[in-house]
Amino acid sequence: MRNFVQPGDSLAVAVPYAAGVTAGQGVLVGALFGVAAVDGAQNAVIEAATQGVFDLTKEPSLAITAGARVFWDNTNRRVTTTATGNFSIGIATQAALAADATVRVWLNRVPASGA
Repeated sequence: MRNFVQPGDSLAVAVPYAAGVTAGQGVLVGALFGVAAVDGAQNAVIEAATQGVFDLTKEPSLAITAGARVFWDNTNRRVTTTATGNFSIGIATQAALAADATVRVWLNRVPASGA
């Protein structure tokens, strides 16, 4: 195909956070969510993975069941199960206990309502 650019499993994005981002952290740029491949200061252009399964920081004291829809809390830069005010990023592939610091997430933009 002449108009094919790339697979899209990672994209170059400008880091939107004043504190920057470290490799492995989630990054939300507009309606595009990915996981930073490298460290980057604010406004630096980095590669962010947009597909795959990642262990991401979750809301403290929150237990998440396997198969639960998860959302990105961009204010606190962590995964939550609260849809309101947050951005849908995918599905938990494994259960995470309240004491766990991370949750395993399959990046997959699914409707919050299940529709």
